[in-house]
Amino acid sequence: MAKQARDTEFTEYVASRSGWLRKVAYLLCGDWHRADDLVQETITKLYVNWARAGRVENVDGYARTVLVNTFLAEQRSPWWRRTSRSRSAPDDEAVVVDLDASLDLRQALAALPPRQRATVVLRYYCDLTVDQAAAAMGCSSGNVKSQTARGLDTLRRTLTVRPVAAERTP
Repeated sequence: MAKQARDTEFTEYVASRSGWLRKVAYLLCGDWHRADDLVQETITKLYVNWARAGRVENVDGYARTVLVNTFLAEQRSPWWRRTSRSRSAPDDEAVVVDLDASLDLRQALAALPPRQRATVVLRYYCDLTVDQAAAAMGCSSGNVKSQTARGLDTLRRTLTVRPVAAERTP
C-alpha cells in the first residue's frame, strides 16, 4: 500500500508541475522537443529518488535542480557535441503578443553558453536568489554572479537596437 500511495503522490506532483518544468527546460535549451526530453529524463530521475524528493521542504526546488543538472550534464556529453544543432521554427503554441521581441530574446538566450543561460533562467525566470541558484547548479554564489553578469552583458549587446543609417540622397 505504501508504494501505491507514493506513486499517487508522485503522479499528482508531476501532473501539476510538468507544464512549469517544460517552460524552464525550454528556456534552458531553446527547443520544445529537446525540452520534452529533458523533462522526461528529469521526471524519471525524480521517480527513482521520490522517497528523498518527497521529504525535502521545497520539492519544486529539488525538481528544478535535477532539471538544470540534467541540462548541464547533457551539454558536457560527447553525444551533444556530435549532434547538429539546427535552428527550427518555434512551435505554434509558443506564440506571444510581441512575437518579434520574443523570438529575438529566445535567439539571444539560445546563443549564451549553457552555464550563463542556466543562471539567467534561474535568476530571472525562476526568480531565485543568487544563493538558491548556486545551490541548484551546485556551484558558488560568486560563480552564479559572474555567469549572470556575463550572460546579461551578452544579452544586452545582442539585443541592442542599432539605428539604421539614414539613406543619403544626392
